[in-house]
Amino acid sequence: MIAHKCPHIKVTIVDINAARIAAWNSDHLPIYEPGLEAIVKARRGKNLFFSTDIDKAIIEADLIFVSVNTPTKKSGVGAGYAADLFYIEACTRRIASVATSSKIVVEKSTVPSRTASSMRTILEANSRPGLRFDILSNPEFLAEGTAIADLESPDRVLIGSLGTPEAKAAQAALVGVYANWVPRERCITTGLWSSELSKLAANALLAQRISSVNALSAICEATGADIDEVAYACGTDTRIGSKFLKASVGFGGANCFHYQFTNQFTKGLQLTSTLFLSGSCFQKDILNLVYLSESLHLPEVADYWRQITLMNEYQKRRFSQRVVTSLFNTITHKKIAVLGFAFKKDTGDTRESPAITITKHFRAENAKISIYDPKVPEAQIWLDLTEPGIVDDTALVKQQVTIAPTAIEACMGAEGIVVLTEWDEFKSLDWAKIYESMTKPAFVFDGRGILDVVALTKIGFKVERIGRGVSE
Repeated sequence: MIAHKCPHIKVTIVDINAARIAAWNSDHLPIYEPGLEAIVKARRGKNLFFSTDIDKAIIEADLIFVSVNTPTKKSGVGAGYAADLFYIEACTRRIASVATSSKIVVEKSTVPSRTASSMRTILEANSRPGLRFDILSNPEFLAEGTAIADLESPDRVLIGSLGTPEAKAAQAALVGVYANWVPRERCITTGLWSSELSKLAANALLAQRISSVNALSAICEATGADIDEVAYACGTDTRIGSKFLKASVGFGGANCFHYQFTNQFTKGLQLTSTLFLSGSCFQKDILNLVYLSESLHLPEVADYWRQITLMNEYQKRRFSQRVVTSLFNTITHKKIAVLGFAFKKDTGDTRESPAITITKHFRAENAKISIYDPKVPEAQIWLDLTEPGIVDDTALVKQQVTIAPTAIEACMGAEGIVVLTEWDEFKSLDWAKIYESMTKPAFVFDGRGILDVVALTKIGFKVERIGRGVSE
């Protein structure tokens, strides 16, 4: 977006992965995001460049964005909760060892509070004499699927710094970059620690709303209430608002978009950003907040945030069980069509997608599963459903799972259809044709609440929608 909005600024993207850089320089970008391809192709070769020469970019830059992956630790202290800061430290050490002049270093990754303090210590301990490093926190709040719009017109740009005059000057320099297209009143300046915590807090509060409405959806299904009506009634209260009150099968990777880039800003300011595609933020950030609370000896606070993730897992498990129960308590050898594998529409991202968990539940019930998603690569689906490096069960998975080229083909001959991603094309499928091919009674399980229940019921389907009971 900086290259798009600031044609006078040269932006160079660097990555250690040569194949990824080659993809960014090709006609087939390594990720799908509406509007991204047009911007990249419009600016590439003009003021937007992609390179593997990281050291050169660091040397030439005045301002460096560190936006590397911070996955949840899988072993050691804090396993399953704490953020793994290995890449943050590695990137920081590389900057310290390579830099030949003072730099402004900006955290773009979602990190635990006070990570900047560790970065500062590493930089000062390993850099050349006489160099100065000012560290800023500038977390990203955009969401996949709407990332370009979020970047073009953000609700806010948050920039945190220490209170020293030098740090304030660095903060003002970054504000000046964003001010090329973002109104200055939307550029919020805070303390460094407040900025770091704000990103975790924002994602935790959004996930809290999703888990809250999903918990209510379970009550609706048991009582005959309609979660859409309940959510609408609650959302009209201005104190609550209507956003993030849509019940679903659970949240996955959302509101998080990190890259491993190095952006060089020329003509007065050079900016380097090291960018990696990072993981799903809601789950990861809540677990991070749980670990942070426990580390601060706040067990009640940790338990509060942990419950959000437990509710998310419960929602997925509950939906899977509903499918099995409705199909006469067994789906053994029955064909189940899974429509959608990405965690949300308008992205090919599957990280923490509910579809992964639910498909694995169906596998455990010995179902025959046919999957269709318009944007998720076939290789990614196989990767998500197998465990390479742990136990290679690819052959077993392929005995139960097939990947269809179209939604219609996925559904043909199925005994149940499960909608797990809210792709618009699923609303306008030839449902009558699909119905004719299915074993009767034909079931549709709408895990996203996007289908026309009345129309499908008229065709003959038994429709079960999240937050509502079975259609008659």
